[in-house]
Amino acid sequence: MKSKTLQYAMILQDELPAVHATMLEVQQRLPDPVAPALAAIINGGGKRLRPALVLLSAYMFDVATPTAITVAAAVEMLHTATLIHDDLIDNALVRRGKRTLNAQWSAAATVLTGDMGFAWAAELATRSQSIRLVERFSETLAIICSGELNQMFANRAQLPTEADYYRRIFSKTASLFALAAESGPLLAQQDELTTQKLRTFGRLLGEAFQIVDDVLDFMSDEATLGKPVGGDLRQGTITLPVLHYFHCHPDDPRLKTVLARAEPTRGYYDYARSEQTIQALIDDLRQSDAAEWAMQQAEKRAAEASALLDAYPDTPFRRAMQEIAAFAVQRQY
Repeated sequence: MKSKTLQYAMILQDELPAVHATMLEVQQRLPDPVAPALAAIINGGGKRLRPALVLLSAYMFDVATPTAITVAAAVEMLHTATLIHDDLIDNALVRRGKRTLNAQWSAAATVLTGDMGFAWAAELATRSQSIRLVERFSETLAIICSGELNQMFANRAQLPTEADYYRRIFSKTASLFALAAESGPLLAQQDELTTQKLRTFGRLLGEAFQIVDDVLDFMSDEATLGKPVGGDLRQGTITLPVLHYFHCHPDDPRLKTVLARAEPTRGYYDYARSEQTIQALIDDLRQSDAAEWAMQQAEKRAAEASALLDAYPDTPFRRAMQEIAAFAVQRQY
């Protein structure tokens, strides 16, 4: 897909820089060299979809701009802090083409920097003076952490189910999209039905977004991804397209190799031979219908999410949220 400017970037051309500046205020609380390192991560952010959803959702319900900006910064700061911890947990050395903190520092320093991100996000959330928003913020953080713990202690020596996959990506990705989307009605003190509808929009959008990410993991290239291709497979993580492939090829012996990457034996493990197997599997995944099938699942969720907003007035804010849902599944490989 050709690069284009999405509506939200134009609608929020003043607010998104303000969100960015609010996030950077955390530097005042950090010593060198932590402050510039964390600032570099914040400055390296992507399309800022989560804070955009907070702002658009807030404007749909006439929430004041200063409050919307603060909450948008809180949600994006929460996301940033989770990335710092994720990179450490996954031993990822590169993100968006740049070295991660754990590639440069000790585990202790990396964890504490992520913790400072969480602390700053929580403080920003409390400034909303919305008990409901703070409760949902805390619940979302607990969901994210619980999801990581469940993945660590789950039996990864067997093929997960689709239900397992969706539970994992809800914790990892969709829960934060849900929080972003429901922030508007929460701040505007709307009824639970209205809030739930926006929360479901965010969950479906987040699921679609993560499915596409999982497809891009083996269908894209390193320059586009900003990290090595096939990272999920190399970590032993079974994503939806890979799950579909192995359902279609249940006797493929390479499944054992992928699962062994998740829990390598305590004895000798031939990583060189395993790498050859993984690369061959990536080549076969590219030739199969796994990507197409998974993209269809993502498109269904994006369409369902968009349809939920049809019940609301046709404003630029609603249309921009629906455009984000469409964009989530238009990223090409």
